[in-house]
Amino acid sequence: MSVPLLDLKAQYLELKEELDSAIGEVMSSAGFIGGPRVRQLEASIAEYCGTEHAVACANGTEALFLILAAMGIGKDDEVITTPFTFIATAEAIAHVGATPVFVDIEPDTYNIDVSLVEAAVTSRTKAIMPVHIFGQCAHMGPLLEIAERRGLRVIEDACQAIGATYGGKRAGALADVAAFSFFPSKNLGCAGDGGMITTDDDELASGCRKLANHGTTVKYYHDTIGVNSRLDALQAAILLVKLPHLDRWNAERRAAAAVYDELLADTSLDLPAAREYGEGVYHLYIVRSPERDRLMEALKAAGIGTAAYYPVPLHRQEAFAYLGYAEGSLPVAEAACPQTFALPAFPGITHEQQEAVVTVLREAGV
Repeated sequence: MSVPLLDLKAQYLELKEELDSAIGEVMSSAGFIGGPRVRQLEASIAEYCGTEHAVACANGTEALFLILAAMGIGKDDEVITTPFTFIATAEAIAHVGATPVFVDIEPDTYNIDVSLVEAAVTSRTKAIMPVHIFGQCAHMGPLLEIAERRGLRVIEDACQAIGATYGGKRAGALADVAAFSFFPSKNLGCAGDGGMITTDDDELASGCRKLANHGTTVKYYHDTIGVNSRLDALQAAILLVKLPHLDRWNAERRAAAAVYDELLADTSLDLPAAREYGEGVYHLYIVRSPERDRLMEALKAAGIGTAAYYPVPLHRQEAFAYLGYAEGSLPVAEAACPQTFALPAFPGITHEQQEAVVTVLREAGV
């Protein structure tokens, strides 16, 4: 049985009438940039996350960049983050001229190891940027305590975690500010690129909004150098149709994870760890094995979608060679990267499909 890693076609067909109507309305209005749909989406995301503000932008990477730039973080500054994530996290830090400082991860959640963070703080540290990897929130309580004591800002990279909770609050409302991505494969995805910033900080929200619009609040009058990072109305319209279904889809992801937890409990695979401090949304269901490459080949040969997350930790990427991290400097992340991979766990996946995935893995000898 063929099983995709993610089934976006099925999601579209489920909402086809609503999506086609929303897209048609935007096309008929010829209002493609900004406008009422973008403002409505911002209000809806702010309400969903429980924040005062939500600022739409072009993508999740630029959401992180805009936050850092609006905070005034730049040359000679340092931002502490994780090496086990997509490059966008550290890329945004580098783009404002600051230095990413990588801290090792927990071996079971793959989130930043908060117990190691304070030792990485220097006189140049300005912020900590945890990533809620694979849809489970990092351990924010002790992280926020460190930040308050050391006078640091905390930026949530929540690009994989919309709808996740920590201590009863949703991702996006756990720190000074947060960034979200609406890349099509995300739990809430559009039909291209899209991003959002959430915060309770009036000044920071205003600064991000200005920077995203060429550094202006009054057309043709610019008091700072900004960028063009606006969300298209088409993407906003699509996201407004999908947002009411997000909690259900996240619940279906959790249900799929529970099925795998049961079916794979007696195998040699390391399964995702869940922390009691919050509820994850399983952007990806990640398993771990020293036989990863062989198991992935068996899955692919059977027509089952899989992918490695992440094959190379950021501190060992050629792009960050200038930082001087030696092999072995962050051993937990380095050990995880050759072993972690994703199994299909999308909303709507059937028990039969999951059993087919598990059958292939068992036949491969897990």
